[in-house]
Parts: sequence; structure tokens; C-alpha cells
Amino acid sequence: MSLQRRRFLAGSLAAGAIAAPVGIVRGQPLAFTSDPFTLSVASGSPREDSVVLWTRLAPQPMEGGGMPDSAVTVDWQIAEDEKFARVVAQGTEQATPALAHAVHAEAGGLRPGRHYWYRFRAGNALSPIGRTRTAPAAGSTPSQFRFAFASCQQYEQGYFTAFRDMARRDLDLVVHLGDYIYEKTWGQQLVRQHGVGIPTTLSEFRDRYALYKLDPDLQAAHAAFPWLSTWDDHEVADDYANDRSYTTTDPVQFMKIRAAAYQAFYEHLPLPASARPRGPFATIYERYRFGDMLDVMLLDDRQYRSPSACVGKGRPGTVPHCPERTLEARTMLGSQQEQWLDQQIASAKARWTIVAQQTLMAELARPGEGEQQRFWLDGWDGYPNARRRLLDSIASHKPRNPVVVGGDRHAFYVADLKRDFAKANEPIVASEFVGTSITSQGPSAASVQQALKFNPQLKYARGDKRGYATVDLTAARCTVAFEAVDDVKQKDSAVHRLATFVVEDGVTGAKAA
Repeated sequence: MSLQRRRFLAGSLAAGAIAAPVGIVRGQPLAFTSDPFTLSVASGSPREDSVVLWTRLAPQPMEGGGMPDSAVTVDWQIAEDEKFARVVAQGTEQATPALAHAVHAEAGGLRPGRHYWYRFRAGNALSPIGRTRTAPAAGSTPSQFRFAFASCQQYEQGYFTAFRDMARRDLDLVVHLGDYIYEKTWGQQLVRQHGVGIPTTLSEFRDRYALYKLDPDLQAAHAAFPWLSTWDDHEVADDYANDRSYTTTDPVQFMKIRAAAYQAFYEHLPLPASARPRGPFATIYERYRFGDMLDVMLLDDRQYRSPSACVGKGRPGTVPHCPERTLEARTMLGSQQEQWLDQQIASAKARWTIVAQQTLMAELARPGEGEQQRFWLDGWDGYPNARRRLLDSIASHKPRNPVVVGGDRHAFYVADLKRDFAKANEPIVASEFVGTSITSQGPSAASVQQALKFNPQLKYARGDKRGYATVDLTAARCTVAFEAVDDVKQKDSAVHRLATFVVEDGVTGAKAA
């Protein structure tokens, strides 16, 4: 569905249109001299009767926002039509300096499984119009459910062409799996610039998010669909693990950086109030239900993980196995999230169970000297017993049609997940699909071919393309398509489907379509 992206600003329309009420008129409105809705609008965390609506007032987005050091009243409306003739809910929020004048409004009392349109007003300015969709009702089974998943959008390395393509599709949901921003500059053939160094303070993180959210293609994808969002490492610092960072070795200083980063993440995404940080801590893992079609377990594998094994205070790269790597106590999710996930898997009753996490879960061993293998320690290979416990949970509780989706690796992967990858005849527990990056530079062709050669659980791997993945669910099958940008360095590049795989209802393992 085409989404009109109209802006209502002082002087751009007749005074009668500007004065049209959104909520309750309170005397003389605040007069903005420039657009406060430069970062547009977004929605997220859809339930069958509610959705979170987001915006941030920022007339000078790259100068701290440009708002006064006081609260500003923001009205919102949500309607059954784009012209707002059938408004079904409205309310008022206070945009405060403490949250960078961001708004997270929960629109409740909605009907399940339908589209809605929403907008905001602050003073004399109206926002662009966004479209969202509630989850199907509990007990209902829609004939089809479509979503996209994406990750890793390094601003400097390319244009957000993939989001432009995504916004044009007929989707019910977008799942973003982390690295929404990048804190550092890296990569080859940069086409844009951060313009400043690595952020470490709240104001610097706010400006980094503002830079990314000014991108019109990213704005379009946010305004077209509700999102579920989790984080990975670059929202804070490269390859950090819990309170440990090889870039900031003082844990006290690093936790100050993490607190600022978590705060800015919350301020700029359509997250529920339960995800609001408490200093350097925030609970963002959650279960979302979409009728009887699918359960989504959205995980956080950064905040609670054990320190990287085998490398001391160094960067967790690809290294030979060491005994520390396979200690039973090592965790990727933390004990509390592990227990929570086990309970969610045990109670999952939907036709499809989607475990949405940040990275490649399948083992990806590399040959070393002699017969010694090497493993990448910043992913699940650095926490093999934590992976085994998760797959044990799936094997034990047997949810219907478990599928794992991930990102992070800047490559497309399809894999069979097993509790023991060393055993050729080990039963397949779940199918895994990993999407490539939106823009971030991928692995070499040689390393991808080596991965395929030495890891029979990998059924597909390709790292030379940027893009995202789409998932089309019906009662009979899960169809996953890899959508690839021809050239991420070109603004107007085309997007083509690279490959398609299918998981049949009741059958473990993915097949090429």
C-alpha cells in the first residue's frame, strides 16, 4: 500500500488546516519556526489491542535537537483511515528534555489484525502520517503473515536502499536484529560520513541516532510498518560483552557509556515503557504473539553474556579452541533470560515459533594448523554450551515448527541447527536463516566458501550482497527470501531476489524453493 508522507507545518497550509484539533486545544499553541518532526514517526511492539507510537521533537536534530529545556505537550491520534475521518483513539503525552523530547505513546483499545494510521501534533506543527498494524487476535489463524528482518546498517558504507525497497512491500511487521547505528567508522569505499568521532556521552549518542534517522529510506520503512527491535554491539561498542569492552577497559567508565547508549536507543525507537533503561540496564527481550500463526521470542544476547573466552582483555576474534570456551557456566543470554526463554518455548502453541536473535547460531568452525579448529568467539561459537541448552529446550518442549532468524554476520546463511554439530546423523532441531547487512561490508568470498566446505550444517552462504530477508508464513509453509541490493554504493540501485528457501509445516530443515 502506498503511504503518503505529508508534512503539516506553519505556513505550508491554510491556517484552518493548521488549527484542526488533534486532541484538546489548549489556548495559544507553541509556535515552531521549523519542522520539529524531522525524524518522522514510527510504531512498534504490536499487540492485538495496542501499539506503541513514536516520534521525537527535533527541529535542529544534529544540534542536540534544538528544543527548549522544558516539557512540550504532544497530541496524537490513531484512525482507521488515512484522512482521519474515523479516529478511534487519541491522547496527550509530555515530551521532556530527560528523554530528548521523544514520545512513546501506547495507543490502546484497538481492534486486532488491522491497519491504522497515526499522527502527532506539537504546537502549530503536524507530523507525517504513519501506518501501523495490530497483531491478529488470540485464537485466530490468519491465512498469511509476512514480515521482514534486517540488521547492520553502517551509515558510511552505503545507502539505505534496502529500507526503501522494504517500505514498498506488503508486510505486517519488521524485525530489526541490531546494529541500528554504528559507533565507529570502518570499511571501504565510504559514501557518507559520520562527521565526528566515536560517541561516548548521551548527547553524542543522540546526535548519532539523529543522523541515521534523518535518512528518508529508513524513515519510510518505520512509517510503513510496526517494528520489533533489539540491539547488538555497535549501539554501544564493538564486540562488548556485558560490562566488558576491549575498547574501554575500565568497567566503571564503560558502564557509563553503556547507560548513555541504552538511553539513546530507547529514545529513538518505538519501544514499550517496560524497555526504558534504568541506568546501564534495560529489559528488551520479550515474547510477541500473532494469533495462532506465530510466536516471536525476541532475545538480547549482549547485555547478559559471559566475558569473551580465550582472549583475556583483547578483542574476541577467531582463535583456536581453549578450555574456557566450553565451560558449562558460560552464558550468552544470562541465567534469567535462559529460564524465561525455556518457559516461553514450553508454552508456545502457534504453528510457527520464531526465535529472533542477533547472530548466526549454527557452528561455523574454521580449519587451523594441523587438525585444530578455530572459532569466532563473539558469537554462539564462543558459548557452545549456552547454544546447546537453548537447542535442548527446543528439542525437549517440541514447539511446532521452530525457526531461528539472525543477522550480524553481514552475509546470508541457511543452516540446520543440531545439539551436536560433530555428529553427522544428529537430528535437526530447527532451521536457521541469517540475513545479510543493510550496508555493512561483508566477508570475503574465500571465507564464505571455506565456511561451506568445512560446515555441512550450512546449506547456503553468500556474503557479497547487502539487503534483508522476507518471511511469508502460511499454514503449510514458511518461505524465506533473500532480497539483495545490486549496489549499495548507489542511491537508486535496484533490489533483486537472490534466493528462496522453504520450511514445510511439520518437517525440519529448509529446502531451496
